[in-house]
Amino acid sequence: MGEPQTLHKTCVRVNSADDEESRDEVDHDLPKKNPFIRGSDPRVATCRGRLQTRRCQLNQEINKELRLRAGAENLFKATTNRKLRETVALELSFVNSNLQLLKEQLAELNSSVELYQSDSKECVMPMIPLGLKETKEIDFREPFKDFILEHYSEDAAAYEDAISDFMDLRQAIRTPVRSTVGVALLFKYYNQLYFIERRFFPPDRSLGVYFEWFDSLTGVPSCQRTVAFEKACVLFNMAGIYTQIGAKQERKTCAGLDGAVDALLRAAGTLRYIHENFTNAPSVDLAADTLLVLGLLMTAQARECLFEKLQLQAREACGGREQALHADLDMCLDLAQESAQLAHVYTQLYEKMQTEGVFNYVPYSWVSLVHVKTEFYKALAHQYCGAALLQSAGGQRARDRLAALHAPPAAPPAHPHEQELEPLALGRAHLAEALALYEEALRLQRMCRELRGKEALCRAVQTQRERAARARGLRADEPDFADLVDAPAILPSSKFQLALTPPDFAQHRVEDLFKSLGPIAVFSAKRHWSAPRLIQLQKNTEKRREARRDMRNGRENEESFGFSVRGDAPVVIAAVEPNSLAEIGGMREGDFIISIGDKDVKWSSHEEVVSLIQEAGDSLTLRLATPMDKSCVKGCGVNGGGDGGAGAGGGAGAAGSVSGASSASSGSTHTARSPRRAPSWNPFRRATRDHSNTQAHSNVIFR
Repeated sequence: MGEPQTLHKTCVRVNSADDEESRDEVDHDLPKKNPFIRGSDPRVATCRGRLQTRRCQLNQEINKELRLRAGAENLFKATTNRKLRETVALELSFVNSNLQLLKEQLAELNSSVELYQSDSKECVMPMIPLGLKETKEIDFREPFKDFILEHYSEDAAAYEDAISDFMDLRQAIRTPVRSTVGVALLFKYYNQLYFIERRFFPPDRSLGVYFEWFDSLTGVPSCQRTVAFEKACVLFNMAGIYTQIGAKQERKTCAGLDGAVDALLRAAGTLRYIHENFTNAPSVDLAADTLLVLGLLMTAQARECLFEKLQLQAREACGGREQALHADLDMCLDLAQESAQLAHVYTQLYEKMQTEGVFNYVPYSWVSLVHVKTEFYKALAHQYCGAALLQSAGGQRARDRLAALHAPPAAPPAHPHEQELEPLALGRAHLAEALALYEEALRLQRMCRELRGKEALCRAVQTQRERAARARGLRADEPDFADLVDAPAILPSSKFQLALTPPDFAQHRVEDLFKSLGPIAVFSAKRHWSAPRLIQLQKNTEKRREARRDMRNGRENEESFGFSVRGDAPVVIAAVEPNSLAEIGGMREGDFIISIGDKDVKWSSHEEVVSLIQEAGDSLTLRLATPMDKSCVKGCGVNGGGDGGAGAGGGAGAAGSVSGASSASSGSTHTARSPRRAPSWNPFRRATRDHSNTQAHSNVIFR
């Protein structure tokens, strides 16, 4: 797929009900500066939109019947009245019948694969896309506001716009468009959940927000409080859109087939990512066995599109002439082995679908279609091999290719001449086997009620069957040994290895909607700190000047605030001098500087904080917060402080760049005879005594 497009807040143009489904996917004319973020408009009456609306209605009806059944079962267990128990049992039988009917309707809805295929008139094998999971709208206003006020001690009204933007974004991902824009929207919401989870979901208690999603396969609702469940559901819908994009591609062109392979491999990679990173899923579609089967299904369909591209390239190389293609022995045998490999992949998938944890939930039409494709591509492998052998001139080269093509028999031949069958007889045997397998594929299609009405599938099998019959009829005058010779199995082999494409979250970076709360490494839901307190420091007052003159034996010296800072975003109090203004004001080592005056400095750099303190002069007003966890203090504010203090110095109340334990510098006003302060514990002091230039600027002491 192309380069990821920059996501803007867009509003999809609403079209009339007569527009084609593709109108829902067009993103070229979208306004790039719209203040709203929306997905596709649910009022647009496209085929896919009507299908998804019907899915939503079925989910609601299934949820209602499940609640009725739960209530009836509780009443049945609680009552001892025999007549009431008989009435409840009768009601339970009706509810279970309704549930079974609704689940059959949902399975039939999942079987409507033709609505997701391309509009091409050519007959191709249909692809199986995934339906999107439905979810309910959630109001985050009150829980988020309460948490901001309680945990962050900030005015919740200032974050109403951010909360509304997040709710608009979640509302948009409920109806994403089937295009790269829809995928990008889901990526944007998923990445935003990274910040939301760390800002508002503490590990030790519940916020009171419940995420409810409906199962894509069964329609049963699941409700959890964890953001991980929300992330897994978003990724599942992302894989679903990729499958719908892949199924919609024009598969009669190489570019369309490349797009289908890419989309299906992205879907398979996303499903594998869910399987590897999310456990204990509450819904069937997110269970480990189901994810493995769905991932194998998408990988098999990607290989099927790759095989169709090989067929298309082979026909183009032969000028579109079928006889010329059959005359090329190497090309036909390569296609035969690729088709056998594809049949082998579908055989493995069919066996996986028969497992107990999957068979009862995956739509039966999907299982039947996989079985049909297994027989179809086995037949196609025999058809390519038989047609090539009928056109082959024989020789040693043909025998060498056939020896590598055919699987070794289970038992050695009774007569040595059985290994030296003539190419003509072997070719007719392969074509007879192909015709028998095509008949089996048609029989399997007729046996499934949902597949019986799929005309595209029937035409695709019938077309290849007619070609095999024509190829076999070219040598109708030759003796027919098909009944006497069994066509050997074709060894599956492929020259191509498919690599799944995991989701690339870095291509869709987002900005934290609640960035003003502070750096997320410190100001998060799992960290705790005291309520911010106001500290006002005033130096060089007349009373303090007289007291200091008495202590200095009549000599006046400039007064300092008596604290040092280090780091940035947020800047941390590194040390507080004993009996200083800072200590008297209530400043403590390790405090975060929340604001200076009226300016919020949680995101400010070291240099900016130093400059603000210098500009404050003799009067300094700070808002500080004391962290409860000292490991949080050690982990923040120590990386960015080294370069921040180098630019301050000179003047009254200036900042001098000194080491953490030093009390004298170019900007210091202490004399050489000033009493040396007692050593104090400093959590920011380095373990070594290295006074190199790199450490000389790690702290800034304000005096």
